[in-house]
Amino acid sequence: MSQSMSQPMSLPRATASYTVTGMTCEHCATSVREEVGAIAGVHRVEVDVPSGRVTVTSDGTLPTDRVRAAVEEAGYQLTAD
Repeated sequence: MSQSMSQPMSLPRATASYTVTGMTCEHCATSVREEVGAIAGVHRVEVDVPSGRVTVTSDGTLPTDRVRAAVEEAGYQLTAD
């Protein structure tokens, strides 16, 4: 007997990169990771301090203003790419 199970549709994963200014150490990177990682739908946040690159993997595309707000909450600035 076959049963049909309803499964929620998942959004395609999206990856976006941003440039963040003001980070100088691993503590800075951790702060940005925590704030950006708290955005709903975010699965992974990679931070490269020397280049200032922050790469975010999420469900679908994140609005830049949400990422900017999270970065500013961490104490840093998101620059236009």
